[in-house]
Amino acid sequence: MKRAAIPLLALATSACALGPKSPTTAISLPPPANAATIPSAAGPAQQVVPGAAVRADWWRLFDAPLLDALVDRALAANNDLATAEANLRQARQQAAATAGASLPQIDAGYQAQRIRTSRTLSNPLPDPDQYLYTLHSAQLSVAYPLDLFGAQRSKLLSARAAAEVAQHRLTAAHTTVIANLVTAVIQQGALAAQMEAATDAIHNNRDILHMMKVRQAVGEIGAADVAAQETALANAEAALPPLTRQLEHQRAVIAMLIGIAPGSPLPKLPALADLTLPDTLPVALPAQIVANRPDVRAAEAQMRGAGADVGAAIAARLPSIQLSANIGGEATRFADMFATGNPFWALIGGVTQPIFHGGALLHQQKAAEAALEAAKAQYRAAVLQAFADVSDALTGLRTDAQALDAAARASDAADRNLGFTRRQLELGSVGTLALLNASASDAQANAQLVQAKAARLTDTVALFQAVGGGVAPQR
Repeated sequence: MKRAAIPLLALATSACALGPKSPTTAISLPPPANAATIPSAAGPAQQVVPGAAVRADWWRLFDAPLLDALVDRALAANNDLATAEANLRQARQQAAATAGASLPQIDAGYQAQRIRTSRTLSNPLPDPDQYLYTLHSAQLSVAYPLDLFGAQRSKLLSARAAAEVAQHRLTAAHTTVIANLVTAVIQQGALAAQMEAATDAIHNNRDILHMMKVRQAVGEIGAADVAAQETALANAEAALPPLTRQLEHQRAVIAMLIGIAPGSPLPKLPALADLTLPDTLPVALPAQIVANRPDVRAAEAQMRGAGADVGAAIAARLPSIQLSANIGGEATRFADMFATGNPFWALIGGVTQPIFHGGALLHQQKAAEAALEAAKAQYRAAVLQAFADVSDALTGLRTDAQALDAAARASDAADRNLGFTRRQLELGSVGTLALLNASASDAQANAQLVQAKAARLTDTVALFQAVGGGVAPQR
């Protein structure tokens, strides 16, 4: 009865893996966000909804069909996504290969040898006069490493964790590509609007310069006033090239994100006014953020993989058992290899216990334990970064609304002031300096208004990404 219990105990032990099964680390959760309304006198209000789920297709909340078409192209042709998908396939195949290594290994072989033996040696053949012959051998080999202490199982757990990391990194790449594309479209629209405002400012300054030259011709103003306006026009014209450069850069970013060469014709892009600011801001609870953020889930899977590596390092210092068997046939004629008397077989069992490896196995175990501690720290850092991203996005949205209201008031006042000043200049009641100041203030206020509108859209994208970006499709 005791003899039967020994192999059963060994088989039961082989199903276990050493090391931490599910390594965890303590992390404190911040209080959940409060339901609140972010008001804006110059734009739509936004409602913060704690605990609400983020739509997987959150970019459609901007209600811009042209943006939706761009996202579809990026999901189909983006090279970062293609790289992440290939990495996932590689990790899955490596996990499958590791799983296969824990199963019995079966190999078949055939060998033919042309041999001539020396007459001074004993002839191995039954015919003592036959010294030249062909020896045919066929063999089937079976090997099975008995996973007594779970070394192979730990390696399998590590490989599966690596595949899970690759899966979450694909999800993160999916979210990042979409967020980067939407942000680039917003920035492109904002730059186009700023260029339009800068072009209007150039036209206004040219009109003013023409008017001043007319007044100079009749002797109402001097050359100094005209020169000052020419300076103002040159400054307005100088503001346009940097905007053009930034606009072309954003167009190049969009091209790369949708998988085409920069400089190629782009699909029609939505203007800033075509993008609708989402009025609902779903903010997941802290525990949901930890569960939904792909970078946090990847860090968690990496931590479990590191725990499995510790188990494999421990098992490497313990005995390993190898079972193997060979069966085949050997004859001087191919057809006689399995004739009576020619087949052979062997059953082999072996145990290996590491005795002295110069401390290498112990140091490898300690290295694996250090890697586990690093993985725990990386997980904690990923969780804290997730909470920081959400906090930054919410703070940005609140301040963006305030900045938009101030920018709208400033733009309206600057427009009215420029109109009044131009009229007064025509009537001769103000000097050139007042007009120059009014013109510069108007251009600056209009640019700040465009930037404030773009900031609300951009920080909304950042919030969607910070809470996990919804559920990306599994590949």
